[in-house]
Amino acid sequence: MRILIVDDERPLLRALAMNMTARGYEVTEADTGTKALTAAATVEHDVILLDLGLPDVSGIDVIKAIREYAQTPIIVLSARTGSSDKVTALDLGADDYVTKPFSIDELLARVRAATRRGAVGAPTVQIGSVSLDLAAKTATGGDGERVHLTPTEWHLVELLVRHPGKLITGRSLLTELRGSPEHTDPSYLRIYMAQLRRKLEPHPTRPQHLITEPGMGYRFQP
Repeated sequence: MRILIVDDERPLLRALAMNMTARGYEVTEADTGTKALTAAATVEHDVILLDLGLPDVSGIDVIKAIREYAQTPIIVLSARTGSSDKVTALDLGADDYVTKPFSIDELLARVRAATRRGAVGAPTVQIGSVSLDLAAKTATGGDGERVHLTPTEWHLVELLVRHPGKLITGRSLLTELRGSPEHTDPSYLRIYMAQLRRKLEPHPTRPQHLITEPGMGYRFQP
């Protein structure tokens, strides 16, 4: 598996490269946005780790450029803690966001989740004891009883489970569900997520699979 690491902090770049290489990844290093874009266009990578604060081309612009021709999973690495930066990066096509400082174990878990993103082409997904047949649009509980989901609930849960581990912004979900995120009551998503949890999660008040990322969006955790 090949990974592109983009960061202008040379000590961090080298440390990440060494850790990833030790775990069997083939690593490409870039310390500027220009080098990152060249590397991404020249060699196909399985994952891109991207710092937002680059000295020449901003990480945001790098995301825009890459998303014009590739869907390679992008995990943003940044010391910026504001949710607006995270939401902007995610809305532009980043798959996840890790705030510095982070542990290597957390980063590796995010990398594994990102590379699983395309793996849910399988027609059946398990959430707790409920089995979702995405092709037949049926949900079946562990007791064999059918679980009724409305068309909107199906649309929402399918958007999440087809991208396991990926954080999807509320804005993106509203655009998919309603055609636009504008002029929509912000409680709209919360209501439908609460309904899905009551129907699918073993413990709806302590969800294990349909996860809220406060101020940002939602994530399906297999």
